[in-house]
Amino acid sequence: MWILAGRSWWRGRALAAGVTEAACQVLPCPCPLGSFGAHTDSRALDRLYTSAERKEKVDMSRFPVENIRNFSIIAHVDHGKSTLADRLLELTGTIDKTKNNKQVLDKLQVERERGITVKAQTASLFYNCEGKEYLLNLIDTPGIQAQTVANFFLAFEAQLSVIPVINKIDLKNADPARVEKQIEKMFDIPSDECIKISAKLGTNVESVLQAVIERIPPPKVRRSNPLRTLVFDSTFDQYRGVIANVALFDGVVSKGDKIVSAHSQKAYEVSEVGVLNPNEKPTHKLYAGQVGYLIAGMKDVTEAQIGDTLYLHKQPVDPLPGFKSAKPMVFAGMYPVDQSEYNNLKSAIEKLTLNDSSVTVHRDSSLALGAGWRLGFLGLLHMEVFNQRLEQEYNASVILTTPTVPYKAVLSSAKLIKEYRGKEITIISPAQFPDKSKVTEYLEPVVLGTIITPDEYTGKIMTLCQTRRAIQKNMVFIDQNRVMFKYLFPLNEIVVDFYDSLKSLSSGYASFDYEDAGYQTAELVKMDILLNGNIVEELITVVHKDKAYSVGKAICERLKDSLPRQLFEIAIQAAIGSKIIARETVKAYRKNVLAKCYGGDITRKMKLLKRQAEGKKKMRKVGNVEIPKDAFIKVLKTQSDK
Repeated sequence: MWILAGRSWWRGRALAAGVTEAACQVLPCPCPLGSFGAHTDSRALDRLYTSAERKEKVDMSRFPVENIRNFSIIAHVDHGKSTLADRLLELTGTIDKTKNNKQVLDKLQVERERGITVKAQTASLFYNCEGKEYLLNLIDTPGIQAQTVANFFLAFEAQLSVIPVINKIDLKNADPARVEKQIEKMFDIPSDECIKISAKLGTNVESVLQAVIERIPPPKVRRSNPLRTLVFDSTFDQYRGVIANVALFDGVVSKGDKIVSAHSQKAYEVSEVGVLNPNEKPTHKLYAGQVGYLIAGMKDVTEAQIGDTLYLHKQPVDPLPGFKSAKPMVFAGMYPVDQSEYNNLKSAIEKLTLNDSSVTVHRDSSLALGAGWRLGFLGLLHMEVFNQRLEQEYNASVILTTPTVPYKAVLSSAKLIKEYRGKEITIISPAQFPDKSKVTEYLEPVVLGTIITPDEYTGKIMTLCQTRRAIQKNMVFIDQNRVMFKYLFPLNEIVVDFYDSLKSLSSGYASFDYEDAGYQTAELVKMDILLNGNIVEELITVVHKDKAYSVGKAICERLKDSLPRQLFEIAIQAAIGSKIIARETVKAYRKNVLAKCYGGDITRKMKLLKRQAEGKKKMRKVGNVEIPKDAFIKVLKTQSDK
């Protein structure tokens, strides 16, 4: 687990980072603050106050800038990050110490079910150390499924202060000394800087707070300058309107101030300011260097844009850079199960994506599934959590198509370049994949993957990587028993089931993370799926030429198992251009009624055939074979689980 903080106020747009050690495997994981975003109504339960609590206001002027520390905990999924946050809240007296303190900052149902943090949460902690009262602004960030090592180096390049924390030392098989050596070898961090704790038992957790005060510098801000504040999150309350979470870079803000949004140029009057402790606690003022919330009569969540700058009326300032846009790595189509629910689903997606800038949304439509969207996500876990939140919080039933990655194509003619306004185009939907005659080459996204595993699984893992078209770049023994591989992977080969396969082969001991490595030339083909000669647009797939047959045959077999039989034969085919590469057949509901007619009058045979023809009319309305939605769902889910 890493604890990180910027040398200046929110430098690099990350306040801090933390790396947790589960079962003593080093998995550092700093990530951008807005990776999974924030969402409406996520703190509804936290706004139930007594009148006494709301009248009691905190005086924030007693915290000079030199007594403020801004930090966050960042770690791999299931490494005890939220548990550590619970202990820090208890040690600072923010919450009472009880046995029920589990995932206190995780408010969403999906977070508690999965045991992971999905959206960032803020808490201001008041801590007394050596006679001085400190304000510690904590951001509990989402857990990361991959990209842990890569994010550590991003934080390192941004000159963030890093505090390595080795968690779960209470486990039976824990080996903190070995982990310290791994951290020193991989990240060049001296072993004596590591803090060994058990967040579950509370062992040595207070050392983390002391390290935050000693090793993290105070924010570099000026309270004498005009107000300049960054909106980094927002929620909606049906009685009070939009509640914006803000970080003050300069100046002071208080109730009654008239502020302006740099994004919309709209003016508002501040009706309440305060801090999250972790529930909302009103204050008289907020000062530069502090993190809190602000209510200013915004009636729509769209008015509180993430990354927006707020300033005092008639005192304009240069807007803050905001957040760097996240790059979607996985795309999938999303459609309502019932088209009558389209508007409700549209509203739900707008609310969930409003404060999650990492999700991209494009309108899409399908002959079989109707109107929908093409959504871009950071990864498969992000996509699964987004879908689960739609179902739980908005009671929305959706069809999610097979995940794909963004390909590129280099156009061949000047006419096409003029038409697309560029020589290179990005393809996020397989149906848009251009024909080979129109391009000079195709490009596929690649990632640099890092695998850390016990050495007894080396052979199996190398074989797995080879089957995924990976190129080995490096292999290092980080200690006597553990190996670190570096492979260059095509992103399409790892996006669905690679992580599960790796865990299965290594009995759960191997870890995997990756970083973007750009694009490389690839022999890609568009594979169409046909039913009785008609292309099914929803099942079009982009595959590597060498894997076209195996992928096509697998999809045909799944369709054969999913499609209901008809009164006529259904031919399921996988095709590349005009070439059929795989076929399966769904047999008709039919028997040979002439089998027993070895002779006799022709009228007898005609009578039998006529009766059979009448039965076939019952399914004539199907026409060219329409795939039922439940069959689509079954095929698409099976593809994801392959």
